[in-house]
Amino acid sequence: MTDEIVGQTKDKTESNRLRAMRKRENSRAVKNVREKLSSSTGTRPAFDYELTLGYARHRVASWLPVSLLIVLLAFIGSHWYPPAATAVWAGIVFYVQSVHVLLCWRFTKQSPANVRLRVWRRRFHIGELLAGLSVAAVFALSPNDASVMVFHLATALFTIAVTAIIASNLPLAAAFGTVPIAMTATIVFALTNNFTATGMAVFVFAAEIFLILLSIRLNKSALAMLEHQAEKDALIAELEHAKAISDDSRRRSDEANLAKSRFLATMSHELRTPLNAILGFSEIMKGEVFGPIDNSHYKEYVADIHRSGEHLLNLINEILDLSRIEAGRYQLSEEAVRLTHVVEDCHHLVKLRAKNKSITIHEQFEPGLPKVWADERAIRQIVLNLLSNAVKFTPTNGEIAVKVGWTAGGGQYVSVSDNGPGIPEEEIPIVLSAFGQGSLAIKSAEQGTGLGLPICQALIQMHGGTFALKSKLREGTTVTITIPRARVLEAMPAIAEDDRQLRRA
Repeated sequence: MTDEIVGQTKDKTESNRLRAMRKRENSRAVKNVREKLSSSTGTRPAFDYELTLGYARHRVASWLPVSLLIVLLAFIGSHWYPPAATAVWAGIVFYVQSVHVLLCWRFTKQSPANVRLRVWRRRFHIGELLAGLSVAAVFALSPNDASVMVFHLATALFTIAVTAIIASNLPLAAAFGTVPIAMTATIVFALTNNFTATGMAVFVFAAEIFLILLSIRLNKSALAMLEHQAEKDALIAELEHAKAISDDSRRRSDEANLAKSRFLATMSHELRTPLNAILGFSEIMKGEVFGPIDNSHYKEYVADIHRSGEHLLNLINEILDLSRIEAGRYQLSEEAVRLTHVVEDCHHLVKLRAKNKSITIHEQFEPGLPKVWADERAIRQIVLNLLSNAVKFTPTNGEIAVKVGWTAGGGQYVSVSDNGPGIPEEEIPIVLSAFGQGSLAIKSAEQGTGLGLPICQALIQMHGGTFALKSKLREGTTVTITIPRARVLEAMPAIAEDDRQLRRA
């Protein structure tokens, strides 16, 4: 019944998570569609602004290289054109370019909330058109000379390519800036009535189409990059939100766990005092210290009270140990411990219970095992719990094997095996959880608290060791604990007599 409730809770939690995820995705999709419908370009308004801002920044950054290109063209053109006309043309181009760059610089300083994109884009289109017309004016000075046509071709190609690349974020602006240059150059070359000039006209026209398509392609790439950036930012925001929720949930869980541990520790302490009195008085009555008890029913009741009190005291002690471990307040009192001695002592304690059930306990210890650095009380509690469980769940005339030896990594291990009913594989996590018990074990043996194995697992992990439980149904159970090599105390070699004399000298 508990497993069904836990499963239903997990399914409900997963369903709520998927429902919330679908709701966020639908909300985001509706928002994107609404923004695209409200945009004049079919993209999100935020992307329109970013593309326009990128165009303005490219224009501002390219002002110096473009100015140097104008000066270079004017210098070369002065070999064929009158110097005064060349200077006037260069001045007009430089002036138009500077005014347009100043306009772009003003746009970069505007607050996004106060920007009217349609107005600014219209200004940029007009600026590009005027810049293109100013550059195209150079073809009006064209003398009919083959070398000048080559210069015109280079000028057209250079200016068209530079404008198309710089204005790629706004393909319409790139068209406004390059079409006047391409059309003027094409017309001038076509009116020359020269086969070479006609070829140049076709070449300029083809270059214009190619560079406009390249500008559109660059615009799509920039838009895709902005979309990926927006998705990444949204994902980062969701991750940060989920992390904040997770941190808050973990903090609440830690606080609840600490409150639970404090409550259990307090209640365990408060319950011990009256429980010790109950055990003491019931033991006196059970032993008939102050006189015999004539009624046999009273004797049975006293024995039941004493046995129940002992069970309750063991439960309280285990709860207190587990709460201390979970709260991180369990301190190890470490010293040099020999595992074989601890196992022998625990074997002696459970020998009587095993004898009553005709259970044989076999010991197999590797010789010459050195001591380990550990908490003897904790190790003793672990081994005693494992042996007690083995005796409890092993049927009459069964066998238990206890082994102590070396691990492959140089550590030491203690293994307790029995031929009891075993544990189904799917119930092993339940057995290792607090208050968890296997179904078959409950039916075939006396019930326990369900805290022994979790405490053993926590104590051995505090030593840096491992806890392994292997079991097969109706074949028995094997529990192995390992102490890491770092805790094994290696024996130091004896100091030679000559070395002692040298040290004294």
